[in-house]
Amino acid sequence: MKNSNTDDANDHPITLPVDEARAKTNHISSQILDMIGIKDGKVTEGGAGVSLCDKDPGHLYRMRHPWSIYQVSEDKLKQGFQRLKKNLPRHGWKIIDYGPNSSKARVPELTADSNIDAFSVNVVLVVSTPTNPHEPQPMIQVHVVSACFRAPKGTDLGKEY
Repeated sequence: MKNSNTDDANDHPITLPVDEARAKTNHISSQILDMIGIKDGKVTEGGAGVSLCDKDPGHLYRMRHPWSIYQVSEDKLKQGFQRLKKNLPRHGWKIIDYGPNSSKARVPELTADSNIDAFSVNVVLVVSTPTNPHEPQPMIQVHVVSACFRAPKGTDLGKEY
């Protein structure tokens, strides 16, 4: 995912223990869930995971947290997506891309960068559209990703998940 904030952060990544980065990523995901404001849907289980950064995979890592909200009506999903679009700028995020995505269904998608932390979020509203009139599994897909962080000296990133 392209992120204008993380490009600068990757030139001089901050040192952060993996557990702290994971907690930060999970916290940001929770804030995004709150901004969506859907209380009666199901949310996928699991938390943030580690990916190695190509620039220096022995020392640099980023956090990724993909999750979804599902088992709720398409109308509620659409309302939640619009609430998120409206609330992100109020909570320190800049929407850098918004509109129909390139999938056959041409569903709404947005990408935003945090003005506070070195994180981006990509959100896709998977619902029925004119080119996909009967979506069998409507949902909101969320993918939170961080800039690259430097692991503290002595951290074995190969043992992180």
